[in-house]
Amino acid sequence: MTEESRIREEICAVGASLYNRGYTVGAAGNISARLDDGWLITPTDACLGRLDPAALSKVDASGRHVSGDKPSKTLELHRGIYQASPAARGIVHTHSTHLVSLTLAGVWRPDEVLPPITPYQVMKVGRIPLIPYRRPGDPQAAAEVAAVAGDVRGALFERLGPVVWERSVAHASHALEELEETARLWLMSDPRPEPLSAAAIDELRAAFGARY
Repeated sequence: MTEESRIREEICAVGASLYNRGYTVGAAGNISARLDDGWLITPTDACLGRLDPAALSKVDASGRHVSGDKPSKTLELHRGIYQASPAARGIVHTHSTHLVSLTLAGVWRPDEVLPPITPYQVMKVGRIPLIPYRRPGDPQAAAEVAAVAGDVRGALFERLGPVVWERSVAHASHALEELEETARLWLMSDPRPEPLSAAAIDELRAAFGARY
């Protein structure tokens, strides 16, 4: 199996896992992976639970569609993230329920949508900024994410959901799931939990290299 074939299979496996566990519904969400000669991205209006490895869209380094089905309308979003974050090899975007609910209820701060309340949130996710609402596929939203992509692992679109990037599609999915679980914990807690202390975060940096 070639590396590209392996990545195609990984995208489909991650998509099915997210869909089957309710992180996305219908034809919402999209996934991409960087290749040496461009990247793969899920087709427009594709259900993440029923992806076909052979039908995934392939685009070249300039963003030109070269094979597979028509690419997602978020193509420019993914392209901007890859340009701004050279370490990113995989991107996952969903409309996860608790994170969308968080934007409706009100995030903690615009530059950090959730306080650091669990160690794995600090270690695996880090700070996540809010991107103000714009229609799906709006190039301005893509530009706003690209402007912060070199400093964080993800962003949260108001009323739409999270986009997370990491060193692989699987790692991006893991970080997104941790972020969604943190939002669920935050929303269900009454009273709200206190953030981890600065000393606790420093310890996570020292012990695990946490980027926070």
